[in-house]
Amino acid sequence: MRTYKLTAYEQTGKLIAEESFTAATDDEAKEKGHALLEEKNLEEATHRLASPAGKLLLFHS
Repeated sequence: MRTYKLTAYEQTGKLIAEESFTAATDDEAKEKGHALLEEKNLEEATHRLASPAGKLLLFHS
């Protein structure tokens, strides 16, 4: 399992959410990240999901 990091920001750049979670694959991490964004109603906020290698899996500005 690898650790992924999801962050979300306000338009001002203020950090509003930061979550770390584990997943076996990048695809599984994308699904978990999207579910977390929906759960917190942050789909339209600026956000990114990064893999342990620094690869952006989800990004919205």
